[in-house]
Amino acid sequence: MGRATSGAADRMIADFWFDPSCPYTWITSRWLLEVEKVRPVEVRWHVMSLSVLNEGRDDDPEGDPEGYLWVPVRVCAAVLREHGQQALGRFYTALWTRGDDRDEQDWIGSLHDALAAAGLPRELAEAGTSTAYDEAVRASHAEGMRLIGGDTGGHVGTPVVAVTGADDERVVFFGPVLSRIPTGERAGRLWDGTLLVAGTPGFHELKGPPHEEPRLRPDGA
Repeated sequence: MGRATSGAADRMIADFWFDPSCPYTWITSRWLLEVEKVRPVEVRWHVMSLSVLNEGRDDDPEGDPEGYLWVPVRVCAAVLREHGQQALGRFYTALWTRGDDRDEQDWIGSLHDALAAAGLPRELAEAGTSTAYDEAVRASHAEGMRLIGGDTGGHVGTPVVAVTGADDERVVFFGPVLSRIPTGERAGRLWDGTLLVAGTPGFHELKGPPHEEPRLRPDGA
């Protein structure tokens, strides 16, 4: 799969399920936006939830006994329902965009500020402490899990990507988990390789070395 050379009929749709609290998922999302620049790909945003994924477990892999991780994903669900795909993409970008006064390893920023930066009503932040969008979160999460063949026990997590080509054939995979943001043709080559591996009949899993600390900006940025 090379560079985009033809029209919209050849464009692939990359449906991307993400929990907005995960820094590694953020890096994967920025890689996909780089892929859009060099391959005929369009990203569509969907929410999933680590809180939902880990319900019923004896341990708490996210260390979130207070359920704080519900807050940003509820706001994302509210943005999607009330303002649509493009708005969710803008909000997700704004949520992790760092000013000069923020350390590289800081967690996500202010929900109110991110909404304002995305051109959305700041009042949507109130959805984070409401259960009004929980059904939408659970339904979207369940769809991503259904596609990847996961369950609430969670052998996969965030993100999940489902790629649909012009022939309607679908390739679904978890990840890739990245600690750096590939750019340009490097991003395109990783896309090509990921589809090649994930689309191979009988393929199930591939892992690399242990995780490094996530670098939330592209090299040189």
